[in-house]
Amino acid sequence: MFCHILAPVDLAHVDRLTRALEVAADLARHYDIGVTYVAVTTPQPGPLAHSPEEFAGKLRAFAEEQAAKHGHRADAKTVVSHDPAVDLDHAIREARKDLNADLVVMGSHMPNLGDYVWPSHGGKLALHAHASIMLVREHED
Repeated sequence: MFCHILAPVDLAHVDRLTRALEVAADLARHYDIGVTYVAVTTPQPGPLAHSPEEFAGKLRAFAEEQAAKHGHRADAKTVVSHDPAVDLDHAIREARKDLNADLVVMGSHMPNLGDYVWPSHGGKLALHAHASIMLVREHED
């Protein structure tokens, strides 16, 4: 049914993606397919890494950790952007197209008033990507 999963991640907030990561891993095992974890960084030093190369290494390590933890094939793709906040939607769409991923599994926040004016990243992706998009909300406490 599916051939390749793309899972966008924010390495600074992995703790908020637990359920989305578990869903991506479960689907990967079920369909015996790989997951590519995609993250966007800047060329400048940031709180997570001093360079895009260091960031890419951390993302690869994260993908390897997910593969070992959940028992699926995993890869990593780092996208470098001068303004990730502005370019995030485009970067995810382009990564999905480059990887030919037919399923995107991503975490979603609880809707708020702003979502009625500005669509979420997942909402924009669903409008423009030629793939299935699964938005996964974390459990409420």
